[in-house]
Amino acid sequence: MTRIVSKSPIPLFAAAMFLATALAPTGNTFALERGGYSMEILVGGEPVYEYAARGKNYVEALKKREYSVRLRNRTAERIAVALSVDGLNSIDARTTNAKDARKWVLGPYETIILDGWQVSSETARRFFFTTEEKSYGSWLGETQNLGIVAAAVFRQKQPPISSYHTPMLQREESKSRDKESGDRAAPAEPSAPMGQADGSAMGGPITPKKSDDLAATGIGQKTSHPVQEVFFDSEDSPSAVLELRYEYRDSLIRLGVLPAYDPCGDALSRRERAQGFENPGFAPDPYCRRGR
Repeated sequence: MTRIVSKSPIPLFAAAMFLATALAPTGNTFALERGGYSMEILVGGEPVYEYAARGKNYVEALKKREYSVRLRNRTAERIAVALSVDGLNSIDARTTNAKDARKWVLGPYETIILDGWQVSSETARRFFFTTEEKSYGSWLGETQNLGIVAAAVFRQKQPPISSYHTPMLQREESKSRDKESGDRAAPAEPSAPMGQADGSAMGGPITPKKSDDLAATGIGQKTSHPVQEVFFDSEDSPSAVLELRYEYRDSLIRLGVLPAYDPCGDALSRRERAQGFENPGFAPDPYCRRGR
């Protein structure tokens, strides 16, 4: 486990949570990319296809499947990335603006794969596709931003004090902010067991019934994810914002992102090409073909 890096005094510096990273192959056409930074959704370790439509970028949600978010820094600079899922920060589950959000820090040319919400310094809980009613946002009473994964990328104001090889997270250094961050550093454990991956046993506040045919993200099984905090002084505004909308296939069809599928379409086309007469000859004898 790596140590927490701190230096005093460092006014208005941001601390960052540190995570193990893995280099990813380059040239992946599935990734959404802006200015040397990219984001993609992984299911079963493989990126899912992204569709550009309606001025947005979409991916198809696969019900009850776990997914991960891969962030890649293709630049020579150290950066901090605020990642939100359904409008909830992936580190503390808060809903904030991008500047105030806690952030993951990536070194030059580094990649990080985030499997879920960070619930402690050692553990995360998996992202998985579910319904609005069974989503983590519904359990928290935050349902206004379901169906979106967003990453805001911030550059560093000053050169790094020392060299790092893992990503990190960001928060302000004022005492009041520190106390609040400590109180909310990780989402609280649900009052009832999580149960199956669909979150059906999830406890928490009662919320209005949500649609069962619209996609949202649940908070699922625990996975090991050790982190540490380091300092990072970010610029005031993001240099890039990456956003992916996700929906189930039926919703993508209704939105016009995917074409409607007619199960009889191919068969009808074949029948329309049918002819009564082709080459002259005799009817083939199936018994002769079997050697009878």
